[in-house]
Amino acid sequence: MQPPTQRELVAEYFAGFRAGDHPRILATLTDDVEWVIHGHRTTRGKKEFDAEIENPAFSGSPSLDVQRVFEDGPVVVTTGEGAGVIVGQGPFRFAFNDLFTFRDSLIARVDSYVVALPGSDSSS
Repeated sequence: MQPPTQRELVAEYFAGFRAGDHPRILATLTDDVEWVIHGHRTTRGKKEFDAEIENPAFSGSPSLDVQRVFEDGPVVVTTGEGAGVIVGQGPFRFAFNDLFTFRDSLIARVDSYVVALPGSDSSS
């Protein structure tokens, strides 16, 4: 059995987020993974990554619509739109761009860019 391709691992990562399945997400990552959420924070290691997945500012699992996937060497770039719920503020829509850098067939770094879209309660 062949290991999953980089694109398949990224698809598994997003499926884990949609399902709120922490072990599924963490299985796609190196132990020393970095998650840079530009303009927000940087996590280092699976423990910090896991804590950010369960960010108390958000309720439930996001909907994520990956619209484009580009791959070049050890990097996979995705763009799309999503929706979620901010505790105390309500629903919000956002556009995202995630850049995944691979090492040893796992995701070693995620650079996330998230922008609120018009009509979101958080953009009012």
